[in-house]
Amino acid sequence: MPDMSADRRPLASRRTPWAAGLTRLALRTSITPNTISVLGIGFAMIGGAALTFAPLRPWLFLLAALMIQLRLVCNLLDGLVAVEGGRHSPSGALYNEAPDRVEDAVLLIGCGYAALLPEIGYLAAIAAVGTAYLRAFGASLGFGQDYRGPMAKQHRMAALTIGCIAAFVEILWLGSLYALQVALLLILFGTAVTIVRRLHRISLRLHGVDR
Repeated sequence: MPDMSADRRPLASRRTPWAAGLTRLALRTSITPNTISVLGIGFAMIGGAALTFAPLRPWLFLLAALMIQLRLVCNLLDGLVAVEGGRHSPSGALYNEAPDRVEDAVLLIGCGYAALLPEIGYLAAIAAVGTAYLRAFGASLGFGQDYRGPMAKQHRMAALTIGCIAAFVEILWLGSLYALQVALLLILFGTAVTIVRRLHRISLRLHGVDR
């Protein structure tokens, strides 16, 4: 079985006391990393649905922000339970990657509808999948996983969370959604830059330049 600890996304949160506590709690149960990954899809779908209807019910922006963070907790915890807890399985890599693509898509598309810019939401979702494709493609060529930003997954979700909280305040006070629109446009632009940077690295490595 491959070394599941290799090429992991560098996350400072992985070394925090709360993450260690959650891991110990999960390991006291029979829950599997794959189950945790599927739970992440559930949280993301709730968040995406909440965003879709949030302009009519502003409190849903706060629910969406919470669901985004719970999705990220699942993304963190599945790896911790798999590696530190020794519960990895042959299908672990599949469950680690495929749910992420669904989660990114439903949240960004939901954000597009919430911001009244559905086309931008779809473009951001496509771009997010593109960053993951280039990361995996570079790894398939033997260049390792490239997690560089400026809009890798954790950066996109941080921007989206801040955008949701700002949107809740703004729509109550001003009745507008500019903050969320700006957040979505920043995500799209930053993700496009991330794609270019990852493409550039693959090109350099193909030409024998180690950068």
